[in-house]
Amino acid sequence: MIISESILEELLKALPQIRPQLYFKSSLTALSHAMEDQVLAGVDRPLVIASFQRERFYRQEAHRYLRIAERTDQVYVLAAPETDFSERSQDYEMIAFEPADALSQEWHLVVLGEHYASCLICRERRQPDPPANIQDLHVDQSRRFEGIWTFDRQIVCESAELLLTRIQRYRPDLAAKTELMLAKLKTDANEGFNQVDPGPFAERLVTYLQAGQYKLAKAYRSIAEKERKERLINSITAAVRRSLNPHEILQVAVQELGTVLGAGRCLIYRCKSTDETATLEHEFLGSCGYSGSGNARNQPSVSETHSLVGQTWSLQANPIFQEVIQKQEPVYLEDTHVDERSRDQRGLTQNGQIRSWLMVPVLNQNQLLGIVELHYCNAIPHKLERSELEMVEAIVTQIGVALIQAEAYANLEDLNQQLEALDRTRSNLIAITGHELRTPLSTIQVCLESLATEPDMSANLRQVMLNSALTDADRMRKLIQDFLTLSRLESGRIEWRLEPLPLEECVDLALSSLQSHKYNAPLPKITTRLPTELPLVQVDGEWLVEVISKLLNNACKFTDSDGQITIEAHHNDSRMLEVTIADTGRGIEFNRLETVFDRFYQEEGALRRTTGGTGLGLAICRQIIAGWGGRIWAESDGKDRGSQFHFTIPIVQPSPQEKKPVSSRRRKTN
Repeated sequence: MIISESILEELLKALPQIRPQLYFKSSLTALSHAMEDQVLAGVDRPLVIASFQRERFYRQEAHRYLRIAERTDQVYVLAAPETDFSERSQDYEMIAFEPADALSQEWHLVVLGEHYASCLICRERRQPDPPANIQDLHVDQSRRFEGIWTFDRQIVCESAELLLTRIQRYRPDLAAKTELMLAKLKTDANEGFNQVDPGPFAERLVTYLQAGQYKLAKAYRSIAEKERKERLINSITAAVRRSLNPHEILQVAVQELGTVLGAGRCLIYRCKSTDETATLEHEFLGSCGYSGSGNARNQPSVSETHSLVGQTWSLQANPIFQEVIQKQEPVYLEDTHVDERSRDQRGLTQNGQIRSWLMVPVLNQNQLLGIVELHYCNAIPHKLERSELEMVEAIVTQIGVALIQAEAYANLEDLNQQLEALDRTRSNLIAITGHELRTPLSTIQVCLESLATEPDMSANLRQVMLNSALTDADRMRKLIQDFLTLSRLESGRIEWRLEPLPLEECVDLALSSLQSHKYNAPLPKITTRLPTELPLVQVDGEWLVEVISKLLNNACKFTDSDGQITIEAHHNDSRMLEVTIADTGRGIEFNRLETVFDRFYQEEGALRRTTGGTGLGLAICRQIIAGWGGRIWAESDGKDRGSQFHFTIPIVQPSPQEKKPVSSRRRKTN
């Protein structure tokens, strides 16, 4: 049976002079418990009718109604069944109604005795459904009910009559029992009196008011913590948006984190798990009430927190850092004075005035990017709240994301610079090949056309034409050969044939190759100054001759015929031999000492130079030397003050039983 009439509406129709009020669930709970307490504390055998919306609400109060049933046999409990609630008569009468019944929206409690009468008749007011994203929030205490709560005996009797009549319709088998009570109500409506003790009501209301205030304060604290966390995250996010500079991001993070958490010091530094040390760069300093050793006169004041910026800390010797790396989670020392983990760090904790110490790793895919530290420098150890730790972890996550984004941006900038360099290389290649190939081709074409169309050309002029064509053909061959050589070196397609060789033989071969070339002007004076006892070098002889030849050829191009070129060698260390080719020529400006090894570099520009070449020679030398594990570099005192090119090559490592080979050396002048 489903009854759609509302008890509250029927009561208001019967007694139009009463006005309903608005109640929250917590208030109704307090009033209901106070009314029930009056029954349990009284001597009457009252009529008690309780209507619950659902069985689950009844289950919370079932034990109280068992106690009430011991006081009186006129107890009626109504609820919509959900599990095993059913119509039956046991300790008290139980009446079940359909979930679609009007009573499923109401909350009733009627207590009517000889000396005491009260009733609570309410109907729930439906609120809009909360948004889908807050369905999991606890909103039970915000439920609202409209109704009346009174001690007026006439209203109580009218309410009891309406409910008893409704009970008869649900359970006709209780008609005989309810008729007796209905007949009594007609005589009791204007008789009797109330002896209401306000104590239980006041106690219940105060208890629920205190509980409500506690929950409200707790909610405010939670909201404040979320607001602090959100503000921190927004600050760091704003810093990331303003700039992808890791230094700026970390500086904002350390200031915000230290300020919000009230730490004496906050540190953020970059490091890896394998680093031996870390340099402190980003720091926030707050107040400090530290009381270290010594007398009170020498105690630091509240504002004397020491700065640690610029210091270098040992990481591998720090057990706290090692624990963070092992666990990959925050480590907190509440009191460094007694914690054994800080025993080996006493000097650090005393110098830094650290009483409580939090160390949090900045991680990305289990890789350490850095460390965030919070130092509490008060005399009393700081008890770290869970909300504080959660806030730090949330901010550290944002810091990790920001650092990864900054590194990605930096890598992108490097890639763009490389692409720009490749574009410049492409442009240089087009300019050089256009100039270097077109010019000799034009010369060859003119010479061959002249030879073909001028049969009466003299023998001397014919020979000049042939020599010009051969010279430019050789120039084209060298250009193409340098292109192919550098391409093979950069792609790693060179197979080195390393063998022990004396350096002097390679120098002699390079000098012979240099002298075989035809130059427009006499060569400068070339002097070799090699020690008499040089170890053998472990190199590919053909390529070493190529390096020395290109360096000598380069020196000759930029040194006048009255200048001088010197070849020297000496031990660089136990495994490498350093060779130096110095000249007294044009020299190199300081800012170009590294760029001269770039591909297609030309001091005077590819199209305006007075010397030959493609700008690939030094780039080829660098690739060859690097392939053997050595290095090549240039030095110069500036323009027109000469230059020195140095390169290192590995030497043969003899066994202890072997003697180093001795080769006679001579001072040789070309």
